[in-house]
Amino acid sequence: MPMTSSVTTPAFTHLALHVRDLAACLAFYRDYCGMNVVHERNDGGVRVVWLAEPGREKDFIIVMLPGGPGRDQAEGDFSHLGFALESKEAVDAIAARAEAAGCLAWAPRQEPYPVGYYCGLKDPDGNFVEFSYGQPLGPGAEG
Repeated sequence: MPMTSSVTTPAFTHLALHVRDLAACLAFYRDYCGMNVVHERNDGGVRVVWLAEPGREKDFIIVMLPGGPGRDQAEGDFSHLGFALESKEAVDAIAARAEAAGCLAWAPRQEPYPVGYYCGLKDPDGNFVEFSYGQPLGPGAEG
């Protein structure tokens, strides 16, 4: 008798980050990314915080835990978290705020499709965070 197998497609639901300064990271992702705390607990003496975009609390979250070593990315390391914005002007506005705050990593620039128009910030833990318009994902998606 042949064996049948059930193929399950995983869903990407969260990204967990151990961060040096939990309070600073929570403020960054709230202020620049519009994310809110949707769950918080004390897990064996460790504060665990879940962040999500409004209305996407059941789709994708970032889990933040304190006590990480930090991530100081090299200039040519383009590992990043990506957020889509509704316009080039919105990208420019985020870049201007970040420049004034000293956390702008990549000035706004236009690249060929599918990259689009983007800038990059460095979060308090050292992670690059991209804000883009015109990629094939999210607001401003070409298609």
